[in-house]
Amino acid sequence: MMSPFILKKLTLKSLGITFAPVAFLSIMFAQTAMDVGSIAGALRSQQFERALELLQPALQAAPTNPQLWTLQGLAFSGKGDQKNALVSFHSALKIAPDYLPALEGAAQVEYEAGSAGAVPLLQHVLRLRPNDPTSHAMLAVLAYQKGDCAGAVKHFVQSGSLVESQPGALQQYGSCLVNLKQMNQAITVFEKALNQNSADRRVRYQLAAVQLIAEHSREAIDTLAPLLEATTVDVRTLQLAAAAYEANGDTRNAVHVLRQAIVTDPRDVDLYLDFANISIEHQSFQTGIDVINSGISVQPEAAALYVARGVLYVQLAQYDEAEADFEKANSLDPAQSMGSVAQSLKAVQENDLGRALSTVRSKLARKPNDPFLLYLQSDILAQTGANPGSPEFDAALRSAKKAVSLQPNLGGAHTVLAKLYLQAGSNQAAAQESRKALDSDPKNQTALYHLIQALRKTGEKGELPSLLKRLADLRAEVAKQERERNRYKLVEEGEPANQPAPP
Repeated sequence: MMSPFILKKLTLKSLGITFAPVAFLSIMFAQTAMDVGSIAGALRSQQFERALELLQPALQAAPTNPQLWTLQGLAFSGKGDQKNALVSFHSALKIAPDYLPALEGAAQVEYEAGSAGAVPLLQHVLRLRPNDPTSHAMLAVLAYQKGDCAGAVKHFVQSGSLVESQPGALQQYGSCLVNLKQMNQAITVFEKALNQNSADRRVRYQLAAVQLIAEHSREAIDTLAPLLEATTVDVRTLQLAAAAYEANGDTRNAVHVLRQAIVTDPRDVDLYLDFANISIEHQSFQTGIDVINSGISVQPEAAALYVARGVLYVQLAQYDEAEADFEKANSLDPAQSMGSVAQSLKAVQENDLGRALSTVRSKLARKPNDPFLLYLQSDILAQTGANPGSPEFDAALRSAKKAVSLQPNLGGAHTVLAKLYLQAGSNQAAAQESRKALDSDPKNQTALYHLIQALRKTGEKGELPSLLKRLADLRAEVAKQERERNRYKLVEEGEPANQPAPP
């Protein structure tokens, strides 16, 4: 899979967003007749301990003066004591809730700590000063970090030219636009980021990925050109370039750079899968099989490679070979190769079947006739590898039967029943349950695979070619959807650092 790239967390300094002490002081002097010149001078010269010494008697004499509390917050912040800085700013706000310098100071401390406490403070600032670009930029970054792209984009727009001067913020802005499927706007934003630093490989890679998603393949190729001309080219860049060349109708170059990527990292399963997809698209099935064979030679436990080769074998009408590959993939990774039916449970996703079973059973104790919970129980028990005749196997069978009796159109329960019947050697019953599951969901790959197995075991082979073709088409459709999802991930992850090819 693509190596993850996490955008660097933006701070006020990296964004160029700061509320300078001098700005505070100019407001304070305009609002008070108190002589705080010596305190101001200490702060300006960064003599923060001296400023705190001067503030002690001043605060004793005027404890309800929000300006003095804010000055103390600045002094603490200057010496790196953000905890006491925040206490001081909030002391000022208790006295004067709308006092902007204290609001801004507290917001800055909370923001730099990555705290959600910055949000209400910044929103308060915007109620007093609605068009403040700094507050909008900070709220945009916080919304991005929280995964709220709609909120982030709204604030990025209102931050105006401030965010446009910051490459890191522009990348976050662009990523959110992609998330919201506003591709043309995202391209514009990433182009601005690249114009600020044309040598930034990460931004160049992200821009090319967005251009490819937006079906501007020619532009994506042009964007990637400087990276492809470098002495060392990263595998992910080669993979993206291959996709761009293929989308642009240049299959020759697509195959060339994809082969280059495979040579660079022969253990990367995704590269072989991309090659298989191109082979299917251009009906070069045997060539695809040859390349997948190379991948299997270095990654013999990769279930996805056997699935891909099985799909290619189907195209050549080599159904026995295809079925053998699907069987191998299922044995290597039964939860993923043909689709899983209980992956919505977090514990199942983490492969903690015991905890998943306990969770389901605790819910069944309160709702013993819930068909979905009964189905989940049967599926989890089936995934534990219970053998026919064991108490666990019998419990799974009873649970699945009860589930379909309560809800006859529950396709998942029929799928589990088919699996259990296959294990028990009841092949006719397995075929019947598989067909019922497919009636509920014609794209249920697991049910389709079970039907193929059941018919093979009963000797009814007439349907097998058409069923295998149907399974291959479903796998190709899923592969296409996965490629599209991965391109969205490219934008968020960016280009990983160059790494040496494994031995």
